[in-house]
Amino acid sequence: MSQNFESRTLFHRDNLLILRGMNSETIDLIATDPPFNKNKDFHATPDSLASGASFQDRWRWDDDVLPEWLDQLSDDSPDVLHVIEGSRKSYGDDMGAFLCFMGVRLLEMHRVLKETGSIYLHCDPTASHYLKELMDAIFGRKHFRNEIVWCYTGPGNARRWFPRKHDNILFFVKSDAAVFNREEVRIPYKTLNVQHADEQTGGGIGGRLTPGTVDAYRERGKVPEDYWLEDRDGMTPVGRRASERTGYPTQKPLALYERIIKASSNPGDWVLDPFCGCATTCVAAHNLGRRWVGIDLWDNARAVIEDRIRKETASRHAALGEQEQELTEVRYETEPPVRTDDGEEAAPFLRAKTSRPTEPWQRLSREDIASHLYDAQRGAEDHVVCGGCGRDLERPFMQLDHRQPRVDGGVNDITNRILLCQPCNGRKGAKLTLTGLVAENRKAGWMQDERAARHADHRARRRAEQVRLEEVPLRATT
Repeated sequence: MSQNFESRTLFHRDNLLILRGMNSETIDLIATDPPFNKNKDFHATPDSLASGASFQDRWRWDDDVLPEWLDQLSDDSPDVLHVIEGSRKSYGDDMGAFLCFMGVRLLEMHRVLKETGSIYLHCDPTASHYLKELMDAIFGRKHFRNEIVWCYTGPGNARRWFPRKHDNILFFVKSDAAVFNREEVRIPYKTLNVQHADEQTGGGIGGRLTPGTVDAYRERGKVPEDYWLEDRDGMTPVGRRASERTGYPTQKPLALYERIIKASSNPGDWVLDPFCGCATTCVAAHNLGRRWVGIDLWDNARAVIEDRIRKETASRHAALGEQEQELTEVRYETEPPVRTDDGEEAAPFLRAKTSRPTEPWQRLSREDIASHLYDAQRGAEDHVVCGGCGRDLERPFMQLDHRQPRVDGGVNDITNRILLCQPCNGRKGAKLTLTGLVAENRKAGWMQDERAARHADHRARRRAEQVRLEEVPLRATT
């Protein structure tokens, strides 16, 4: 798929809008440092390059979760919604709200990644285990590669636990074809026991080490483990590295993201950071000859990126030529890119064979669709007749489902919807059509009144047609 955006572009907008505008399968690597659900506010150091930067890392279900997100997850990604609901019950509404915010964005990140792509999501123990489960649901647990632990030191006065001095980076791939350049990230051995050490990495030297082979072995080095140490790996927190410090409250060291970019991309590849902040990922990608795109809401992000890239480039060249000057320019966009891939979903379990909704009736919320169908499938005493088994039940026992499953190209609008009782909804699952469900109910002896079920289906179809032709208001009146 071709890119519908240019390299060295900073999008200044809500990243969900930008991600939804990006063509599918156009990004090689996502390396990002989103909010952590720390339940606190962050502010930049006064009089620093990032002065004025701040963000609120607090989440409330009633304030921060949009009904549109819940509709999308209910229709397209029920496994993701189950993770969110489970975390909400075990931790609280704030974790549920945070995961809902992240979930709809991670689904888009999965879509824009190429099949050879990877994602590194920076977090900490506050939500790392919840985010891991969320990413398992989106990327697939078999595509989990590492939970990298970035260890650092610093002052602390914890009295009831060990000082918390590490971050977590969740590394997932889009498929088993993902790029991993192990030779690009090797580090030196601290010591080698010439008498007892064996070659364990496969290939290369092979056999027991001897004084004649130890130098080559030491020069080759090793692939670092999944714990990265500030003293060993040069990943000192920016607070103690004045040469990089911008004053941005959650800035990370360049060495950390340079290792990620070297490992999971090649020169010329596309690197994306949807929460780019002070642009560490963008600067690291620029330094390593990758094309990059950043997204952030911070008003001063552009100035910081340009300043950092200019300084980084100047440190590598005694004098900037005209071409090198051009490479320090940052494109600035406030509107999302326009998709040129017909809006197709790249995630197999979301791939629908229909175009995106364009008419108002196609964009009705789940609540509005259900309200129309409650009216259309009305039974006795304000009950609702199930379109799968014909049972006449109270509203709370009814659930909205698709006649034709999403995996077979079924759409989300009212023309493909039906209200089913909870047992029928569970039996139908994500693969059966409504016709298939009726047949299964017959076999299982669950069918209560097939004539009533078919009549309910007919009335639901009739109501959908009335909505489409604007013969009834778009919002149900009952």
